[in-house]
Amino acid sequence: MSAINEQTILKCLDQVIDEKSGKSVVALGLIAGLVIKEGNVGFALEINPKDAGEMELLRKKCEEAVFNLPGVKSVSVVLTAEQAAQPAPSRPQPQQQQPAQKPEVPGVAAIVAVASGKGGVGKSTCAVNLALGLAALGLKVGMLDADVYGPSLPRMLGLKGKPDSKDGKKLIPMEKWGLKVMSMGFLVEEDTPMIWRGPMIMSALQQMVFDVDWGELDVLVVDMPPGTGDAQLTLAQRVPLAGAVIVSTPQDIALIDARKGLNMFRKVDVPVFGIIENMSYFLCPSCGERSDIFGHGGAHETANELGVDFLGEVPLHMDIRKTSDAGTPITATEPDSAHAKTYRDLAAKVQGKIEEGLATSSGPKIVIE
Repeated sequence: MSAINEQTILKCLDQVIDEKSGKSVVALGLIAGLVIKEGNVGFALEINPKDAGEMELLRKKCEEAVFNLPGVKSVSVVLTAEQAAQPAPSRPQPQQQQPAQKPEVPGVAAIVAVASGKGGVGKSTCAVNLALGLAALGLKVGMLDADVYGPSLPRMLGLKGKPDSKDGKKLIPMEKWGLKVMSMGFLVEEDTPMIWRGPMIMSALQQMVFDVDWGELDVLVVDMPPGTGDAQLTLAQRVPLAGAVIVSTPQDIALIDARKGLNMFRKVDVPVFGIIENMSYFLCPSCGERSDIFGHGGAHETANELGVDFLGEVPLHMDIRKTSDAGTPITATEPDSAHAKTYRDLAAKVQGKIEEGLATSSGPKIVIE
């Protein structure tokens, strides 16, 4: 097997010609962020935003060309639409807010982010069951798995396969349990490592929001990646979020990180609907005895301190874990259970917050300082 290196990749891409200019993508200087790791290749094509539609064909040509090289296991190519930076005043005036940075998503009435300051707090389980709770209230709901490095929705919803496209420009989301779903997990194999750098991640996330045919949705629930890095800021700053829900466990260390996540949304003027305390207590499946193994009430106290609503608590229970792992979420498969009722109650509170926001404004405005 021949060695794959940067020179080999660029030599291959020098044969991919842009028909409009008659020059190769290498000669045009479009290749950026090239990463090679154990036969997995990733890079971006830096293009003019106006050419995004027609450049999709060129992106596919690049992907196919590199994939055909001996020793290449996978290829990930994204379009990065870089725009020239505009000089900004040191103290931006309110009238200079730039709504163009946050275009509306066609057909989607409201977008809600479910976030956490750290991993391991059960955020994705909460996001899935919250979305199903909203659907149980009669809303048309979609879900976006924004965790590019560790997509979990395909497994948690029991979804397999790849999304189709009618026109080669917009993807049609997968559907399960009454939800429309998009995830990077549909586009790459489960065990394929994502080796993208920041700009590629940001470009991919924007494409998964705006280049998907969501149809008519009342709510799009975004399962955010844990933490407060580039991916989270991209979504908070460039996607018209109606608000965010913070998921935490009762421990002090989780709550410290939850505060960071909450403050990130506040800095970019995205309303925080409230905090959910997940794994709030343990219910013994045999005797029903309750144990506060992670402590209890920490999220409630934090919500009070930070001046946001405490939305509710979800127990640590075997049934919730089993149904999530099996791709049969409890709110959909056991709608009469106490746990499903808990998620529906949380969903009702979130729905109320969404309606409040829609009644008072057309959406949050972002000011970058």
